Amino acid sequence: MENVNEQVLEWMLDMGLSENLSMMIWRASVILAIFIISFIVDKVCRRAIIPVIRKITTKTEFKWDDYLLGDDVLNNLCRLIPPISIYSLIPFALPDDAILAFALKLCVVYITIICIMLICSIISSLHAMASEHEKLKDHSMKGLYQMLKLVVICIGVIIIISTLIGKSPLVILTGLGASTAILMLVFQDTIKGFVAGIQLISNDMLRPGDWITMPKYGADGDVIEVTLTTVKVRNWDKTITTVPPYALVNDSFQNWRGMFDIGGRRVKRSLNIDMNTVRFCTQEEMEAYRKEPWMEGFEPTEGEEVNLYIFRHYVEYYLRHHPKVNSDMIMTVRQLQPTGQGMPIELYFFSADTAWLRYEHLQAEVFDHVLAKLHIFGLRVFQSPTGVDLQNSR
Repeated sequence: MENVNEQVLEWMLDMGLSENLSMMIWRASVILAIFIISFIVDKVCRRAIIPVIRKITTKTEFKWDDYLLGDDVLNNLCRLIPPISIYSLIPFALPDDAILAFALKLCVVYITIICIMLICSIISSLHAMASEHEKLKDHSMKGLYQMLKLVVICIGVIIIISTLIGKSPLVILTGLGASTAILMLVFQDTIKGFVAGIQLISNDMLRPGDWITMPKYGADGDVIEVTLTTVKVRNWDKTITTVPPYALVNDSFQNWRGMFDIGGRRVKRSLNIDMNTVRFCTQEEMEAYRKEPWMEGFEPTEGEEVNLYIFRHYVEYYLRHHPKVNSDMIMTVRQLQPTGQGMPIELYFFSADTAWLRYEHLQAEVFDHVLAKLHIFGLRVFQSPTGVDLQNSR
């Protein structure tokens, strides 16, 4: 290298140029040539090599290469070419040791930054690949990948600082060890969120798409994202509630996933029957009832039959043959403890559809029908008297 410099400088001096001017022209020419070479190599990779790699990955049967050799990864690989080229060729232009050392440090810093971006893009590709994997797509792995990125960034920052100050990374790590308490205080939410995220994933407590209810934080809706520091819930009124991950571990919350897994949503509602209308059925009424198809399988009790008993039998038959009711799950029509507001008759069954609107429509449909059929059995719903009732009683 020194021989080349000397020959070029001698040639410039022979042309009548001064020594200082010759040196400046030579160094500027070499620096310009280095940047031109780096630019050409970068363009060749982006215009020639990357398209070939993309064509190869699209033709393969494997999916992992589409993620690991995606656009972000390849672009970051191309970004490494100019600083590496400059790092390799810069000694030709800067023979001065002090200036050369500074330039090399800047190259190392830039290379380190690009390496951080490259590793983070690979981690993002792994996250995208895991999100579509059959066994992993139902688990929220975003917090774990965010933690890996954070570790990579911290390591990169330590390397950059050690490069700039000319010290070993171990020296910086030793200094950080003395300030562990401060770091724990600054990153306590991140650390707690990471630990909580691992617990949520390992115990399968929460998945994106789960419907959760957490009244303490005003959360009632679908989980849309789980990160290191927040769990985002889209409520039914379309607002977004953010909950710390560790709150889901320390506090209680209700996850409705089991309801969707079993394919039925519970209905547990009651109506109060006026006890003054409960009586024994007449013989004529029983003969009329026995002609109905819902009396099939009816087991009479000893003595005369009570209209409320016949009514409960009819409602069970109605629910068991309703197309929107899950007949494979538990179903009953039972009496509860009588109160001053009448005799509560509870309908306990599961819908065949877990969608909220259709579930509400089914409840309304069932109770509309039951209320409309009460008079056939000589029963009446208990209702507290209103002003109109008092006026009519006069």
